[in-house]
Amino acid sequence: MATSNIEIAQQADLWPIGRIAAGLGIPDEELEPYGRYKAKVSLRHLRTLCGKPRGRLVLMTAVSPTPAGEGKTTTTVGLGDALTRIGERAMICLREPALGPVFGMKGGAAGGGYAQVVPMEDINLHFTGDFSAIGIATNLLAALIDNHVHHGNALGIDVRRVSWRRVLDVNDRALRDAVIGLGGPSNGYPREDGFDIVVASEVMAIFCLATDLADLKERLGEIVVAYTRDRWPVRARDLQAHGAMAAILRDALAPNLVQTLEHTPAFVHGGPFANIAHGCNSYLATDSALRMADYVVTEAGFGADLGAEKFVDILCRTTGLRPDVAVVVATVRAMKYHGGVDVADLPHENVAALERGTANLVRHLTTVRETWGIAAVVAINHRAEDTDAEIAALVAASEAVGVTAVVARHFAEGGAGAEALAREVVRLCAEPADALRFTYPDDATLWHKMSAIATRIYGASEVTASTAVRAQIKRLQDEGYGGYPVCVAKTQYSFSTDPKLRGAPTGHVVDIREVRLAAGARFVVMICGDIMTMPGLPAVPAANTIDVDEDGRIVGLF
Repeated sequence: MATSNIEIAQQADLWPIGRIAAGLGIPDEELEPYGRYKAKVSLRHLRTLCGKPRGRLVLMTAVSPTPAGEGKTTTTVGLGDALTRIGERAMICLREPALGPVFGMKGGAAGGGYAQVVPMEDINLHFTGDFSAIGIATNLLAALIDNHVHHGNALGIDVRRVSWRRVLDVNDRALRDAVIGLGGPSNGYPREDGFDIVVASEVMAIFCLATDLADLKERLGEIVVAYTRDRWPVRARDLQAHGAMAAILRDALAPNLVQTLEHTPAFVHGGPFANIAHGCNSYLATDSALRMADYVVTEAGFGADLGAEKFVDILCRTTGLRPDVAVVVATVRAMKYHGGVDVADLPHENVAALERGTANLVRHLTTVRETWGIAAVVAINHRAEDTDAEIAALVAASEAVGVTAVVARHFAEGGAGAEALAREVVRLCAEPADALRFTYPDDATLWHKMSAIATRIYGASEVTASTAVRAQIKRLQDEGYGGYPVCVAKTQYSFSTDPKLRGAPTGHVVDIREVRLAAGARFVVMICGDIMTMPGLPAVPAANTIDVDEDGRIVGLF
């Protein structure tokens, strides 16, 4: 029987985290250990790095996700280890796993096989408590809103127009919409409310976009939580909430240092969903890694239409980061799925279906190279059932549009299985790079920004919205938020808003269902289709297999 991910991780020979830090030039006194194998690196130390030049940034993205999974995190880890093996100073930067997917359908998110970050079970569960702090800060602000209304409402908050929602780091569909304040005058004023998952919260986005503690506090103060009856915005600073929120988040803001199975240093910090929020790990972690290593591999969630688009149009636009190369992960299984093959039939060879499905890959490559001007390489994440004919067809489809495709066997072989990919990445990084281009200009209206994403990235024919949503977008434009980037929330499984529409559809319509202002994160969220900001659990959740044995060892994580 094959060794499971958690068994591989638990059998690993981990180095004390001080040894990993020393290799990066981090003094022992600048570490805040959380046990022997994980630690936070002080913000004080990060400030000393500001004058150092940045290394090369490698953005890991992928084709549109499928039920089988493409292994983007696994490939990030494998590439980082491979870069180390060929003699480069490398680091990786990943998002922290959310407990919702860990206990839901996806399971853990620390890589897989022999390409994992460790300690795997710690990272996948409570880790260093960052998500707890983000949840507490979010819910503190919610409590302060209702408390202010209860004690006289001096700011004149219209309880019908409270936009701030509570959060929970568990998938719980029953809490999407709720009525709070029931039980009489002592319990406050009844009103409609609801819960989002922590990773979809504005505080998570702010946490990952903040450049330092002062910027974090400033952004928290800018959060618009409600409106008065006269439609004037009420901000977190009006409730004097941002100071306490920053205090809760102070320690969490320091990046978490861990290691791979092969001892490559890794920052695992922050974790916004890419199908709801902007889908990248913290800017602080990525920027700091770039000043400590020659190559930094970071991932953006889901396919290039979601995570990579937001990495470019939100993170790069506002911070000045620029990827030197993008790695687009594809699998034989994914291409067959996008070619119309049912999940049960994916293990069987079907070159014709694979060739049809490569339209999805080509669409993503076109976006990366032609829309944004980033050099690209395709990483074929190898699986044991892949046939030579299928791999050859996938390589040919990539080469037909001028992109090299490299078979990577890191899942089974660790970094050694991705050395060819690492060499191609190094080669591409050495070539002259075009200036980074964005999907839309800063001065476009919010509506035109959304339209540009839908037509240029998704292949849609148009964007639609109800009269009420259009009015809300116009109001945000008129109120001065038109200069913000747009953050699209939609299904990850398709370029369209229909998760069942595979491949590379064109001519579809993207309907904006809801608009949310994230003034502290400094973007406007456009919620499209049926995407939910609080997911639900599947019929058989992953939580059913997770357990702890009599020796206290976690079992059942995958």
